[in-house]
Amino acid sequence: MKVEFSAFPKAFSGNVAVFVAAEKQFLATAKAIDQQGDGFLERAVAASRFSGAKCQLLSVLGHEKFGRLLLLGVGKARELDARAAESLGGLVVADANAAGQKAVTVVVDPVKGRLSPAEVAAHIALGARLRSYRFDKYKTKEKPEQKATLEQITVVVSTVADARRAYARLEPTVDAVFFTRDLVSEPANVLYPVEFARRAKELTKLGVKVDILDEAEMKKLGMGALLGVGQGSERDSQLLVMRWMNGPKGQAPVALIGKGVCFDTGGISIKPAGGMEDMKWDMGGAGAVTGAMKLLAGRKARANVVGICALVENMPDGNAQRPGDVVKTMSGQTVEVINTDAEGRLILCDAMWYAQEKFKPQAMVELSTLTGAIIVSLGHERAGLFSNNTPLSNKLRAAGSEVGEKLWRMPLGPKYDKLIDSDIADMKNVSNGRDGGSITAAQFLQRFVQEGVAWAHLDIAGMAWSGKGNDTIPKGATAFGVRLLDRWIADNYER
Repeated sequence: MKVEFSAFPKAFSGNVAVFVAAEKQFLATAKAIDQQGDGFLERAVAASRFSGAKCQLLSVLGHEKFGRLLLLGVGKARELDARAAESLGGLVVADANAAGQKAVTVVVDPVKGRLSPAEVAAHIALGARLRSYRFDKYKTKEKPEQKATLEQITVVVSTVADARRAYARLEPTVDAVFFTRDLVSEPANVLYPVEFARRAKELTKLGVKVDILDEAEMKKLGMGALLGVGQGSERDSQLLVMRWMNGPKGQAPVALIGKGVCFDTGGISIKPAGGMEDMKWDMGGAGAVTGAMKLLAGRKARANVVGICALVENMPDGNAQRPGDVVKTMSGQTVEVINTDAEGRLILCDAMWYAQEKFKPQAMVELSTLTGAIIVSLGHERAGLFSNNTPLSNKLRAAGSEVGEKLWRMPLGPKYDKLIDSDIADMKNVSNGRDGGSITAAQFLQRFVQEGVAWAHLDIAGMAWSGKGNDTIPKGATAFGVRLLDRWIADNYER
């Protein structure tokens, strides 16, 4: 879908979306069109429940001078922030596709709110692009009503040049989010560890240094936990290491760690068959970290960042890891594997230790679709946040709120930690019961955080994939975490 910015024309025609503020207050363009149409918009509003509330829509048809008119509720002036503008853009795209439109014009009338008209226009365009995403490469037949028809959205604004500049700063976000959504959407027979790493190599074109450690190299480093998870698969495990070092020379980097289980059967502790196909997106954390690295490089972020993704398949063949096995991690600590379906923490602990030993980060944030328990706790509204550092936790929560990727801080503590003590090893990978499953998983990971390192674990199991979608996210892969990580770094590590 193409995005254009345009100055105000002498007259409007075709399919047009116009602003209406709270309490049915028509803004300039809506007033002008209503006057030309002898009050037809006011009559349509009077006959509906439309009030101009934030992100409310009303479609108006039937006037001979105009095509399809879409009234966009912008709410009260203070409510039209970046997220609201993006939602409006996404809603316009969804509405246009539902109506079978090929082109639509959105008119940005000035609103005395938080953003300039140019910024509103740019975020409308961003939201429209984000909502336009489709993963249909494997469809050979599609019903006409299922096809996306919208080919172009034109955003009309008084300050065209400013809007174009503002959108140019946002456009790398689209590329990064789409890159991650593609990774997460691919089936496991197409995207396996080696292929994931190969696609990440594309980031070298943007200046990211990409290294890939194979199984022999990881064995030399002592990554017994990571290699144990992948030993039942015919696909080789990989450790993907990405470096974007565009900040002050010599400054310690930020480390981003991603869980990349490209398919998770549960191993010998095999999952039920129902819904197992969804486990292709158990690499959503690695997808988000890779997308974040692409975004940072795409906008030339002035920061030092490393991204490390542990890439494996968890399969149940004759060589697979067994419940009761003991593995030695890169840290030297040993783990009794009680449940082979609690594999994410096993690959992450080695990736985290490698990041700390190799790069000495000033902060480390890890993303993973780690536990179903976090979905029981938080549903699909927020990701779980666990951290050993309150300032880091607060900064991540603030960044998430800014970009619409919300976090909720969860507890950690010695009594939870004791639940993963093992009788024959330093720890076990699950506790004896189901209570506090997401917390004990985080406690396991915390045992691999070195002294003095600010650390956060984001359990995104409920957020990496959406069965319904929202204003800017179609059903499917969400790329949750890409924008959050980028905003957190922009707000706290760039000068």
